[in-house]
Amino acid sequence: MSMIRVENLTFAYPSSYDNIFENVNFHIDTDWKLGFIGRNGRGKTTFLNLLLGKYEYHGKIQSSVQFDYFPYPVSDKNKLTTDILSEVCPMAEEWELLRELSYLEVREDVLWRPFFTLSNGEQTKVLLAALFLNDGHFLLIDEPTNHLDMKARETVSAYLKRKKGFILVSHDRCFLDGCVDHILSINRSNIEVQSGNFSTWFTNFQRQQEFELAQNVKLSKEIERMKKAAQQSKGWSIEVEKTKNGTRISGIKADKGHIGHKAAKMMKRSKSIEARQQRAIGEKSRLLKNLETVEDLKLTPLLYFSDTLVTFSDVVPIFDGKDICQPISFDIKQGERIVLDGKNGSGKTSLLKLLMGQQIEHRGTVAMGSGMILSYVPQDTSMLNGSLSEFANANHIDESLFKAILRKMDFSRIQFEKKMEDFSAGQKKKVLIAKSLCEQAHLYVWDEPLNYVDIYSRMQIENLIQEFSPTMIFVEHDLAFRNAIATQNIRLTVG
Repeated sequence: MSMIRVENLTFAYPSSYDNIFENVNFHIDTDWKLGFIGRNGRGKTTFLNLLLGKYEYHGKIQSSVQFDYFPYPVSDKNKLTTDILSEVCPMAEEWELLRELSYLEVREDVLWRPFFTLSNGEQTKVLLAALFLNDGHFLLIDEPTNHLDMKARETVSAYLKRKKGFILVSHDRCFLDGCVDHILSINRSNIEVQSGNFSTWFTNFQRQQEFELAQNVKLSKEIERMKKAAQQSKGWSIEVEKTKNGTRISGIKADKGHIGHKAAKMMKRSKSIEARQQRAIGEKSRLLKNLETVEDLKLTPLLYFSDTLVTFSDVVPIFDGKDICQPISFDIKQGERIVLDGKNGSGKTSLLKLLMGQQIEHRGTVAMGSGMILSYVPQDTSMLNGSLSEFANANHIDESLFKAILRKMDFSRIQFEKKMEDFSAGQKKKVLIAKSLCEQAHLYVWDEPLNYVDIYSRMQIENLIQEFSPTMIFVEHDLAFRNAIATQNIRLTVG
């Protein structure tokens, strides 16, 4: 057991005027299982790169462990998996690798296959297994769930629960709850460490924010009351002081000493109230620095004239001449929110692409009502480049509304000046979601919209869908999100 200590850490990219981190201080135990959370663009991956020594910074990071990073960069994916894993963990025995793979429910024959033939989920699992076999290393795991279906997420979460000594960046609430014992959170003004899983942390964070909001209201009222009292006492003191010279009370000359003493007493009271007021102002200034405001989003879905919008009849996507899944039949009806369920590679994305009119080899029919308007959020964000204004213009959406939605999804105004290719992965996904929210449609077709999107924005989108009840068909592996919004689950079985 040892400690990782961060002292007065300050960092900014050379091209930026603002510090990403400023005088950050905390320490963590190398035996802990840490979930690392924070809104998109706050610097989670940047902090991991600082631990890896990739950037220069001010302050200190002290540690006696070696850091390893996931995703691990595989230089030649044509090599056999066993050869790649030997590079990752050269000291590990083959039986140790096989043991770890059994925990992750990966067949041992993957070791003797070229790495590129493994699915994304299998690649994630074998690399994690190898990295955890490096004794004395501390693992930095950056968003491993984006290539994992729901069953694989459960398996990897259970695997991580067996381990210790890692920082895990993830926005999947159920995944985090299943495997971490501490939360490392990047807040608006600091980084904090707290014992417990995500649900424990979130409950405590909400309570703290509720307390600070109530305290802020109380102090605001108190400051205003003291301000008036101080002004009143000061005014009285000045008026009393005026009576010292030339003023007689009932024909008797005023006692200057008594009046002066009374005026001084009132002035002293005024200064005492002002001092208390300043202390209250100081206390108030320390509140709400980490307040996460999540504004409500709006959506205006269109009603279709028919109850049934789309009918899938014995549809089977085909790849390389082979059926991807067993024939599937279902209807999309007005107001339904259908989630497509199934393992990676079972044809979920293919069904959505067929619905969007893309040329996918298939059998069966997809019958769509005439005049229907669809809004699509694809998985891929690689097409995003140029400015937000150019993107809004090219997609014929209202630029002001588009940017207002992004502001509500925690985009800073400085972000509007950047090129989209320089956005974080989560910010790119938010661009696609914001575009869809600008569009009035009969049916919203979303393909894994939440990849890389922060937890607050996920909850924000959940609330939006629950309030406006759009008709949807979507693919998403975040269990909490699915449970919150799906009205029907369509299971795809590999053929």
